Amino acid sequence: MLGRVLRAQTDVKPVFVSVGHRTSLDLATTITLGLSRHYRLPEAIRRADFLSRQALRRPPS
Repeated sequence: MLGRVLRAQTDVKPVFVSVGHRTSLDLATTITLGLSRHYRLPEAIRRADFLSRQALRRPPS
């Protein structure tokens, strides 16, 4: 298997998890579920998205 569809919480869209460099699908799934306790997406991805959008809103220097 190359990927898995995960639903970290009920009644939310699923997240697609796939294998990575030297990472098994089971490990990727465990990590994703461990980082997705309060939201659909893992916290690291949510934070990166927030910071990138914040940077785009800043006027150029």
